[in-house]
Amino acid sequence: MTTRRDPKTFLILHGFQNHRPVGHWQHWLAGELRERGHEVRYPQLPEPDAPVLEDWVAALEEHGGRPEHGEFVVLAHSLSVLLWLRAGDRRPDADRVLLVAPPSPPVTAAIPEIAAFADGLDPARIRLKAPTRLVYGDDDPYCPEGADVHYAAPLSLDTDHIPPGAHLNMDSGYGPWPSILEWCENPETRVGGNR
Repeated sequence: MTTRRDPKTFLILHGFQNHRPVGHWQHWLAGELRERGHEVRYPQLPEPDAPVLEDWVAALEEHGGRPEHGEFVVLAHSLSVLLWLRAGDRRPDADRVLLVAPPSPPVTAAIPEIAAFADGLDPARIRLKAPTRLVYGDDDPYCPEGADVHYAAPLSLDTDHIPPGAHLNMDSGYGPWPSILEWCENPETRVGGNR
């Protein structure tokens, strides 16, 4: 195992119907970061197939305590992006955040199990404290209008656009993802595709 002089703490948050499968880039990333001597929090959020917003916010608070030392970095994928945005004042104090492939509010609202995550969501009214970057792909079926339209523009986010990318999950071929690992260790790194 490689140890580093500047260990960081990473909080990795999964999306809807995600049971942290081995083939997902988040699972791969958690292992790679641990191998490099970082602390990794990769909790299974409650009831991923029928999530309750308040329960996910409580889990975010439980696992999002700031470490005593080192940088605290949050990576949220898919529905957890909406969790992060909806948490408001209950959002942990992070040093930087990566939001990956969020579903659009209209798509989220049309899925009964997760509709509450979109209820009243207005990205233009959200203020984020930590430097935050959005990573999104083309042709994402969960955000057909483009994440730049719903999130990057209203939140004034730095973005990394990945064609084709789709939902940046296992179905679109996102297991090992070297550039996201590089971003974890160096925030100046641009996140690109995994091919």
